[in-house]
Amino acid sequence: MSVRSLVKSIQDIMRKDTGVDGDAQRISQLCWMFFLKIIDDQDQELELLDAKYQSPIPPRFQWRNWAADPEGMTGDELLAFVNDELFPSLKNLIPIGGTKDRRRIVSDVFEDAYNYMKSGQLIRQVINKISGVDFNNLADRQHFGDIYEQILNDLQSAGNAGEYYTPRAVTAFMVDRIDPRPGETLFDPACGTGGFLTCAIRHMRDRYVKRPEDEQTMQGALRAVEKKQLPHMLCVTNMLLHGIEDASFVRHDNTLARPYISWEQKERVEIVLTNPPFGGREEDGIESNFPQHFRTRETADLFLALIIRLLKPGGRAAVVLPDGTLFGEGVKTRLKEHLMEECNLHTIVRLPNSVFKPYASIGTNLLFFEKGEPTKDVWFWEHRVPEGQKAYSMTKPIRFEHLKECIDWWGGAERQGRQETTRAWKVSADDVKARGYNLDIKNPHTVADDHGNPETLLADLNAAEARASSLRDQLRAILAEAVAR
Repeated sequence: MSVRSLVKSIQDIMRKDTGVDGDAQRISQLCWMFFLKIIDDQDQELELLDAKYQSPIPPRFQWRNWAADPEGMTGDELLAFVNDELFPSLKNLIPIGGTKDRRRIVSDVFEDAYNYMKSGQLIRQVINKISGVDFNNLADRQHFGDIYEQILNDLQSAGNAGEYYTPRAVTAFMVDRIDPRPGETLFDPACGTGGFLTCAIRHMRDRYVKRPEDEQTMQGALRAVEKKQLPHMLCVTNMLLHGIEDASFVRHDNTLARPYISWEQKERVEIVLTNPPFGGREEDGIESNFPQHFRTRETADLFLALIIRLLKPGGRAAVVLPDGTLFGEGVKTRLKEHLMEECNLHTIVRLPNSVFKPYASIGTNLLFFEKGEPTKDVWFWEHRVPEGQKAYSMTKPIRFEHLKECIDWWGGAERQGRQETTRAWKVSADDVKARGYNLDIKNPHTVADDHGNPETLLADLNAAEARASSLRDQLRAILAEAVAR
């Protein structure tokens, strides 16, 4: 059985259970179970490599000891074990020396996790299916990686989960342009399911990780925070799946809940890659963590203020932000002024509304900036939907190759030789300032569509309305005649 078929068969089993209601619960249930299998497979590999290694999970709760035997406990006995022993124990694990804080990973994942299934027999059926995947087998791991992406896609229909999903082509493009290297501290303050992290890991392994020390250096410089329980669990599982030994750097917390001024010099980072939630409102009191002139309930604005503070001099960022940030006034104006004074906002890639469809239809932009020098010029690039396609969609999503034209224009690491084209234009910082820091600057090379002479259009409309009225009168007469018969 393929891994894809296996996951589908697991979801079919869960649908029979009266306790699991809807996609979000099904995915949450699936993930804590996969998490325990993945970490146990990883533990067994680490035990072979290091005789001193200790699993973060007590022996009684290791997958190999309670789940792996297909003829093992089932029914009410299994249900009682999961609810009364497994969950309480894993929620309350206390970190101890020698396990690289992997105990904290487990307790964080289980902190708000829940066993929704009510049938011990169905739990046993699911467990036996999961036991068939060997996460130390590279082929199985790669196949499951594809399935995992599908699980993340499935999340989009589960409530408002779309706020922590970014199309893979967009994350890959942003990572490619930022070009992170092992040892550079990389932070995603609203990491969702870990899309930017996995893209960055893949990018560095493909280009720069040549020795075990490079891998250790890379893993040691990753930082992330996620506020919501389900995406946090998905992110941690994602990290394990990508061979990250210590995923405790993915904190289950709200980055914005910490006072702005409490972020110290030693916590500054070289790289920020993120798609902060936007359109949302933070809970009461969160904005009071920020200086008066940046206070707002708009989540994206608070994240932007914090990102500027968190970057080291010379640090670089790529951030997804909505059109509203570009043209907004008040706090948004002060933020953009601060951004352009503290950082070189060198590039804004304008994306069409359909990039995030069907989960959202909103104009978004990719802002690329570097801390340390004020902005002199802002380059804009207008990304367009490929010819022959009206919009991006679930069946025809944005792909990395669609962004290749922008990469070719970019001008390498130093952005040398950029030219204005039908897609690209440059605006000076002085012009932006004169516009009241309105960065919603349309492509000057776009020829306005000729919609025709207004008087002719109005005459055509009147004629069409008269024709419709005449047809209605005719229909009325025909119906009246039919009734009279």
